[in-house]
Amino acid sequence: MNIRNRSVNVRTLDAGIGVGERTGNGITVKNQRELDRMIEAGRITGLTLLKLRDVIAAGMTTADMDAIAEREIRALGGLPAFKGYRGFPATLCISLNEEIVHGIPGGRVIKDGDIVGLDLGAIVDGMYGDSALTVAVGETKEEIRAQMETGRAALFAGIAQVRAGNRIGDVSAAVQDEIERRGQYGIVREYVGHGIGRQLHEEPSVPNYGAAGRGPLLRPGMAIAIEPMVNLGTHATRVLDDDWTVVTADGKPSVHFEHTVLVTEGDPIVTTKVE
Repeated sequence: MNIRNRSVNVRTLDAGIGVGERTGNGITVKNQRELDRMIEAGRITGLTLLKLRDVIAAGMTTADMDAIAEREIRALGGLPAFKGYRGFPATLCISLNEEIVHGIPGGRVIKDGDIVGLDLGAIVDGMYGDSALTVAVGETKEEIRAQMETGRAALFAGIAQVRAGNRIGDVSAAVQDEIERRGQYGIVREYVGHGIGRQLHEEPSVPNYGAAGRGPLLRPGMAIAIEPMVNLGTHATRVLDDDWTVVTADGKPSVHFEHTVLVTEGDPIVTTKVE
């Protein structure tokens, strides 16, 4: 789940497992016990997304998918991270076609040819995992398949820059460069990735565009959620009357991919990648 492109107010919540270091700019550096719980929360999140990817089919409703998501998270030992968050009424954000993010599950029937964004999170002992992917139901157009591959590739281009000593701007620039080299896509700017840990949304913001070498320094023990949102048309967005669902302003399709990533002394750990 992403945030609007603005600063995030962070406060530490004591879950009785020890609180990691906080930097001067509000970014939390997790201790090993916290990181271990984040890895487990990420594993549950990733496994649940794979379950949803495998079972989704034309004729199901978005509420059907939400019920599966909650059942799976709880069966694996986690708690749904989104349900009740700032009033969100469900476990799963499910966004179809021109919907970018934050779609609310309900009676809408999934149809052959739809592309469906699945975004969810899990909590383990007060620590969070957050991930998203977009799947195609049945046959879809080549331009949509290329758009989906662009979103996936951009996510992993960003992850490759998650190295101690790099900056958030290096991640953002890598995401933007990968998208722009693949075509004339709209990169969503109003909603961005974020820090994550003892809260779903922490500092720093992680835009999907920007200049390399700028922004907060990445340090071992930090954790961020990187989440490109790639539109087939303009980058502009609008919010529906439910005050949650974000759609493309021009009605063209959007795709969304996300992983939770830990900064280490070496290679990054992608907690939500389970295959």
